[in-house]
Amino acid sequence: MTASSAQPLPTREVRSTGVRLSTLGFGAAVIGNLFRRVDDETARAAVDAAWDAGVRYFDTAPHYGLGLSERRLGEALRDRPRDEYVISSKVGRLLRPRDVPVDRDDEGFDVPGDVGRVRDYSRDGVLRSIEETLARTGLDRVDVVYVHDPDAPEDLDRAISEALPALVELREQGVVGAVGAGMNYSAPLTRVLRETDADVVMLAGRYTLLEQGSLDDVLPAAQELGKAVVAVGVFNSGLLARQDVPDDANWNYEQAPAELLARARRLAALCAEHGTTLPAAAVAFALDHPAVVGTVLGMRTADQVVRNAGLLSEEPAGGWTALWDDLAARGLLRR
Repeated sequence: MTASSAQPLPTREVRSTGVRLSTLGFGAAVIGNLFRRVDDETARAAVDAAWDAGVRYFDTAPHYGLGLSERRLGEALRDRPRDEYVISSKVGRLLRPRDVPVDRDDEGFDVPGDVGRVRDYSRDGVLRSIEETLARTGLDRVDVVYVHDPDAPEDLDRAISEALPALVELREQGVVGAVGAGMNYSAPLTRVLRETDADVVMLAGRYTLLEQGSLDDVLPAAQELGKAVVAVGVFNSGLLARQDVPDDANWNYEQAPAELLARARRLAALCAEHGTTLPAAAVAFALDHPAVVGTVLGMRTADQVVRNAGLLSEEPAGGWTALWDDLAARGLLRR
């Protein structure tokens, strides 16, 4: 299938920026060799399959494979019509040569450890990071820029006082289309939405079929302010990724405890009763919230792309609302 003949997935706009994200996005951490190595051919085939499936939103970061993800994604997208897709990357971690190289990266990526990450949420750090991302991708622009994981209180303060204002300035100059922050925690992202002119936040793992605590802070804040949320980690790092939940399933990157395994299996059984599957429901649930403009799934191979894109068409005969109502009535879901 050629770029021009692929039928794009539906899109949703980020705030009033004109940036529109396909409801399913391609998470490029895995083609940065997250946890295990992927060869160039397999990585390229995954991106090509995503395009052919209608995906037009691609998310990466310098952190992912110490730049490998950005390089691979840029190479795969470089000859595509530039106005037909959205790419996001992140700032906050500059890549710099290590004084003492290590054989393998020590933050989860199967790449050589000759380069390390330097946290920098300053204005100058933001500008350098974007410049270096453009060099690695070979693209003319990045459409969405997130401040990446300002987890420590001092990092969050500096992200709010320096990094995000710098990104807003770039947005106002037309250099980027939309700006925000991405984290695994909802309360700090609520601060980002309320204390800055961010357009969007990337919420990782905190709005899923197993966790709805973000209904108390970041999601209502986004609705109130007319801002957007991209929901990622909707499988809770694996526990919701299969209809048949295995004993060794992960939850938040660790072995899932017995009580969560049991809960996931109960959810899966109820999904089956409604004529759908657990992973399809996990994606649909995130997309069903009015503040959510899209979700991003890590897709390592072309086969995974085809499987994940197929989840979007698995709506139960009675509709999603009937399933959500049933789960809520059984005490398994907040809405």
